[in-house]
Amino acid sequence: MIGAMARKPVAREAVLDAFESLLVEEGARAATLDAVAKRAGVSKGGLLYHFPNKEAMISVLLERMDRLVAADLEAMAAAPEGAAAYFIKSSLWTDTPLDRVFVAATRLAEVAHQETLHRFAAVQASWLELLASEVGPAMAKAVLYMGDGMYFNAMLARGPGRPPPEMGADVESLLAAVERLRG
Repeated sequence: MIGAMARKPVAREAVLDAFESLLVEEGARAATLDAVAKRAGVSKGGLLYHFPNKEAMISVLLERMDRLVAADLEAMAAAPEGAAAYFIKSSLWTDTPLDRVFVAATRLAEVAHQETLHRFAAVQASWLELLASEVGPAMAKAVLYMGDGMYFNAMLARGPGRPPPEMGADVESLLAAVERLRG
């Protein structure tokens, strides 16, 4: 009995990981219950045991995003180089769990999923609050847009199956701009 209970969370995570991967790779419309079950290697009944519908998967995916963002905000607040520099340095796709869940949630936002849009607004507000504590409210949005722009451009330049582009010079240039904003 204990062995069976230990497998349930693993299967549930596998289903959630499959859902996340389908969102990242193919978008919200492709992430059907059947496609998720197939990707996770479970029956549709097995998927429904853990998630009674797609909205339940979305809810747990957003909880995952909230947990990862909270941990990242803690790291950002504690970063010796400061929150703004941390934000810029971490604004590159590195295929971390946070990167993956963030892009997956972005795919839900693209189809105007209301709870996802609400969560993104909360994430952005948290980032802005932390950035504003360092560089002031007027400059916080500039730093946010720098990081978001770098992330977006790196994602576009990467392309399917290719490694991320080298952006070290861009990061250094933006860090120098952040120093000017602090002054």
